[in-house]
Amino acid sequence: MASLQAAIECIQAFREAKGARQTAMKDLSKLYEAILNGDNAAASEVTQAALAAGTDPGTLVTDYMIPAMDEVGRRFESEEYFVPDLLLSGRAMKAALDHLRPLLAATGAQPAGRVVIGTVKGDLHDIGKNLVAAMLEGGGFEVTDLGTDVAPQKFVEAISTKNANLVCLSALLTVTMPAMRTTVEALKSAGVRDRVKVMIGGAPVTAQYAQEIGADGYSENASAAVALARRLSSDAPHA
Repeated sequence: MASLQAAIECIQAFREAKGARQTAMKDLSKLYEAILNGDNAAASEVTQAALAAGTDPGTLVTDYMIPAMDEVGRRFESEEYFVPDLLLSGRAMKAALDHLRPLLAATGAQPAGRVVIGTVKGDLHDIGKNLVAAMLEGGGFEVTDLGTDVAPQKFVEAISTKNANLVCLSALLTVTMPAMRTTVEALKSAGVRDRVKVMIGGAPVTAQYAQEIGADGYSENASAAVALARRLSSDAPHA
């Protein structure tokens, strides 16, 4: 009888544990949904609750946040989502990530890559650049956003201080496109060009222009930028 009772208790414990795991998974799926729906308040709340319950920060990023942003990108590509949707999802992702950054740093978790991004000298447009930055961060990259009207030397300095292996240059005006070439040349002159891969983008920019100035790749939108960054980052040196 004692052995039978022990077996029953063991089964009950197993079922309870299984139920708890299923409940936890269901709760964590709310993070995926919050990012997908652009609900930054819910994303922050679910993340805090998950961390309080002892959930591994890396699990939140790799199993819920990155897949959510990948789905956002897919929906954008299929024209189910538009620019406002990307902005909202990016904001929700950042709300969750704000709680995770210090914990991830403490565990020594490595990002998919380290990116320095900015709109080149003479250009003050930032919507496209902000979208790309949000999508890259949602894709697991560590992103340093230098803002707009960024001089070539600032890109050079950021590569060294941030140990970047990817540089993203944005331009919306035809007249500021030459600043991309100037920036690439500055990286060469500073001796850091071989340490990074260079991506360029913006309304007037083309894949042909990327080849002309010696960049490593061109992306026509924020979603495609993540796939390109992952491909280039796999070939780029990491700190």
